[in-house]
Amino acid sequence: MEVSQEKLNLLSEWFSQSVSYDAVARRKAEASLLSAAAEPDFALALLRLCSLPAALDQIRLAAALQFKNLLKTRWDPNSDNPLPDNEKTLVKSLLLPLLLQSPPQIQRALSDALEIASSYDFPASWPSLLPDIISSLATALAAADYTSVNSLLSATNSLFLKFRHSFDTTALRLDLKYCLDLFAKPLLETFTNTSKLIASNPDPSVLKPLFECQHLCSEIFHSLNSIDLPEFFEDHMREWMDQFRVYLTTTFPPQIETDGTADSLRSSICENLQLYMEKNEEEFKDYLKDFATAVWGLLMTAATSASRDQLAITAIKFLTTVSTSVHHSLFGSPEVLGQICTSVVFPNLRLRDEDEELFETNYVDYIRRDSEGNDTDTLRRTACELLKGLAVNYRDQVMSLVSSQIQAMLAAFNNKPAENWKEKDAAIYLVVALSPKPGTGGGFLVDVESFFASVIMPELQNSDINSIPILKAGALKFFTAFRELLPKPAALSLLPSVIKFLGSESNVVHSYAATCIEKLLLVKDKINGAGPMTRYTAADLNPFVPQLLNGLFNALNFPDSEENPYVMKCIMRVLGLATFDADVAKVCVASLSGILARVCQNPKNPTFNHYLFESIAAVVGQAGERDPNLIPFFEAKLFPELQKILEQDISEFWSYSFQIFAQLINLSRPPLSESYMGLFNVLLDPNTWKRSASSAALVKLLQTYLQKMPNELNREGRLNQVLEIFNKLILAPSTEELGFFVLNTVIENLNYEIISPQFGNIWAALFRRLQNRRGVKFVNLLIIFMSLVLIKHGPAVLIDSINAIQNSSLFVSILQQFWIPNLKLVSGPIEQKLTAVASTRLLCESNFLLDPTQSENWGKLVNSVITLLTKSDQFGGEIAEDEIVDFTETVGYSVSFARLHYAGKKEDDPLKEIRDPKQFFVSSLAGLSARFPMRFGPVIQQFVEPANQSALLQLCGTYNCAIV
Repeated sequence: MEVSQEKLNLLSEWFSQSVSYDAVARRKAEASLLSAAAEPDFALALLRLCSLPAALDQIRLAAALQFKNLLKTRWDPNSDNPLPDNEKTLVKSLLLPLLLQSPPQIQRALSDALEIASSYDFPASWPSLLPDIISSLATALAAADYTSVNSLLSATNSLFLKFRHSFDTTALRLDLKYCLDLFAKPLLETFTNTSKLIASNPDPSVLKPLFECQHLCSEIFHSLNSIDLPEFFEDHMREWMDQFRVYLTTTFPPQIETDGTADSLRSSICENLQLYMEKNEEEFKDYLKDFATAVWGLLMTAATSASRDQLAITAIKFLTTVSTSVHHSLFGSPEVLGQICTSVVFPNLRLRDEDEELFETNYVDYIRRDSEGNDTDTLRRTACELLKGLAVNYRDQVMSLVSSQIQAMLAAFNNKPAENWKEKDAAIYLVVALSPKPGTGGGFLVDVESFFASVIMPELQNSDINSIPILKAGALKFFTAFRELLPKPAALSLLPSVIKFLGSESNVVHSYAATCIEKLLLVKDKINGAGPMTRYTAADLNPFVPQLLNGLFNALNFPDSEENPYVMKCIMRVLGLATFDADVAKVCVASLSGILARVCQNPKNPTFNHYLFESIAAVVGQAGERDPNLIPFFEAKLFPELQKILEQDISEFWSYSFQIFAQLINLSRPPLSESYMGLFNVLLDPNTWKRSASSAALVKLLQTYLQKMPNELNREGRLNQVLEIFNKLILAPSTEELGFFVLNTVIENLNYEIISPQFGNIWAALFRRLQNRRGVKFVNLLIIFMSLVLIKHGPAVLIDSINAIQNSSLFVSILQQFWIPNLKLVSGPIEQKLTAVASTRLLCESNFLLDPTQSENWGKLVNSVITLLTKSDQFGGEIAEDEIVDFTETVGYSVSFARLHYAGKKEDDPLKEIRDPKQFFVSSLAGLSARFPMRFGPVIQQFVEPANQSALLQLCGTYNCAIV
């Protein structure tokens, strides 16, 4: 792989600078790498840098990670800028050999890259890969070179992971068959031969790589069995299961046991047992009793490994699966149930020393582990799942055991609170974890009202907010879990008690307090059969706002909570719901702009930062709409920081800043200030649009300008600049919709005299794109745009401007090939209404379509309109303006565009005067048929489907119209 030393030195320098503490140097290096990523042979240069032993490990690892990310964005042949085939061929020839000779950290990144590339190319476009792996594996095994063996198995494991996670399709099964035919036998041979070496070699230094080999074999076993039980594995099940049971029941040398090597293998084996229980229960039943005994025995054995938690989790999951299967009678006797609860479940509910340490040192990880629903399995949660599994068939017995345990735990706490507080914590956790989810039925373990009064209230009302903080956190979590059951007056009376915990020194406690308040404000009720309505209104919240906001902003001053996402999310929720005066708004904006200035120095917490910008948008939107006089103050506080984001190229915040700019412009009174006009000129600069990840936010900002000052487009060639932006956006599938957003806004806001000279260029660009790529999405967007032109300027302008492009028959071709067949596929309430009304006007007002020679097209268009209007999702799915929306967590800046809900503007309906498109349709047809009696009935009978004829009759009856 020939790459110049100069280029390698330059890459090394950029990677080194990309982790610099100097923000300017760091961003310059990141920009250089981003630019280089689009150049030819960049992937090969990265691989070359990875392979250089003389390069710093940090540089080699950075190159490997960059290579992985490059493949993620450019290996897909349908991506905006895919890697050339010749470069892919070279990468495929180099990747496996380089992976085998790389250090472990780099090997992991390259293994991930191999998984990405193989997900597209393997096996059809990469037929040499698996045979090369098998050949190298045989050579390594013959030489007992388990370092190479494990590298090869690791690569194979990456290849086969797709069988676990992909949708089951015929193509996937064909790929699986190919892999089974080639690799099932070598895998079994590797596993059994390595088992013999383990049995005959007690040396721990030799055993460790052998166990790693077995662990990888077990992981590959899982992948190859994830879809169905393959014939080879069914025929050789005894060989696999016998060895699996050996590893579950044998004690190995202390060094292997204590460092977690053996437990990692056992954990993988337990996952395989669970897989067989779920998918191959009939074939597996003969082995079940022995394995249930073996797994139970593991849980009874004292842990000697720090990694025993993961083994315990997978072991308990296997027992849970058994408990809900037809073999649940294995656990059915009172003695066995009691032993499982007392020996497996209850001990794992109590906090351990490492849990307390995590509570004190890493509140975010603690909350993620403690909060039910998180992806991370914990012993506590897994133990509770086992109880739920046992309760499926033995509910009364399990509930009796659990209730007795809760009483015993609370009694122990009451006897010695200072010593036994963990007992109370475990009792609270048990009640919360085993409570039925809303709408699922089932009873509660305890009388919730009584438990809340006797166990939870003392913690919430304790004036010492810093004593035994884990109990305070548990009480707040209980309040949050049962918030829907608490009557509104009771919850509001407790709100001051919850607010005071925002001042707790414990990061977990003030985070749980913020989460409790935030979740409380999301509670909804169904009133008189109507849709869900928010239980808590601005009027309920307003009395608490000063104290609440003060507590929330003060909580951000605690060590390690400066960027607390739970607190900032609560600030966002409060500012989005409450009504507050100008003074509160000014204090909030000043505080939020100060926080923004700080995080701009090092944007490291994407979740916090998203909620920060949502909070800014919420206060600007809420207060700015009520009092426009506040806008100058908001601009004075926010402009410097937003401009800094653009000037210093803080790319993580570009999309956010454009959305806030758009919000401020929308609230501003014309004429716009010089600052805004300067930003408008920057917006029209083609260089601004080179970063595609910001395109959605840029389009939103451009739309705001076009709506606010459309006449500016008639000056200094600005309309041409806007249309150039539109042309660029529609070329790529990922931004074509944004191009139509720009175009639609131009049509909606510009006078016909300004836009008419450009119609020829617009149609030419759209039809070129249509010729090259006729995707359903693009066609639907085109129909919506044509409908908007018709609504704004009439059918004649639409038809004549299209026909002027080529010939007088172009419009009829567009109508037949695209409009009529695709109209029914248009989605979205406003879009469906727009296209239905436009099609109706085309049917009833267009001289072209009313010509008798166009009867077939007329009838087929009627048929499509009826299909569109009778779709089940018609006019559904809109969010009320005052509805509180929950947000999924933003996990990183890799998302192309993070929309700010509170900066959003409700989509304008260009047809406000038409309330019911169905009525407009049938009344328009009735009026037309009255003008031309007996003409359209036969056309409808000939070209409208029978089901749609019936639907049309029903619509006519509903609106008292007749087609004669």
